[in-house]
Amino acid sequence: MTVRIAPSLLSVDFARMADELAMLEAAGADWLHVDVMDGVFVPNLSFGVKVIETVRKLTSLPLDVHLMTVEPEKYFDSFAKAGAHGLTVHVETAPHLHRQLMRIKELGCTAGATMNPSTSLDTVREVAGDLDLLLIMSVNPGFGGQTFIPHSLDKIRRARRLLDSVGSRAILEVDGGVTRHTIRDCHEAGADTFVAGHAVFSAVDPRAEVGILRNLCVLEPA
Repeated sequence: MTVRIAPSLLSVDFARMADELAMLEAAGADWLHVDVMDGVFVPNLSFGVKVIETVRKLTSLPLDVHLMTVEPEKYFDSFAKAGAHGLTVHVETAPHLHRQLMRIKELGCTAGATMNPSTSLDTVREVAGDLDLLLIMSVNPGFGGQTFIPHSLDKIRRARRLLDSVGSRAILEVDGGVTRHTIRDCHEAGADTFVAGHAVFSAVDPRAEVGILRNLCVLEPA
């Protein structure tokens, strides 16, 4: 199974943006995770289209854009034009989820769906075969550096079974509290892509941490 590490830009030092992105590229990061928060759906504000445009100019890494917003469809066109590789919407704000996924695909982006920890996987069951990515939130969204919710592991397992049951090749991503202590369990539960912000940027050696997290998934325990 492919393992992808997607450092979250919530933890980046914006005064050193170019240097930090170059460091992540050198570290072997696969994607960059961009959390877009509107202060309505989640209690925080973060990045808009200008930040995505700036990041796109500074790196060739795919930009994995997570829309924690109401009416996410309002951002699809501008974010795709700005350089997003993939757009992921919350089912709680997507009453026309199939339509929204199809529009994301029309724009040339990979189409993902996610839900808060208390939201059932049943909310994506009918579109599981249409997903390019399914994101399991293992914390309540809105802030970085939170602690992994333990029962998320069971949700990851059930999500893997759901995707497999429809023959989906969708990526199964985990976001929230991904650290050295949780990433292997998430991988064994069926996830292949991991958002890690605080774990990378708070490490003594952030560049080395990307490889350490990856190796915890791909190497056999001693």
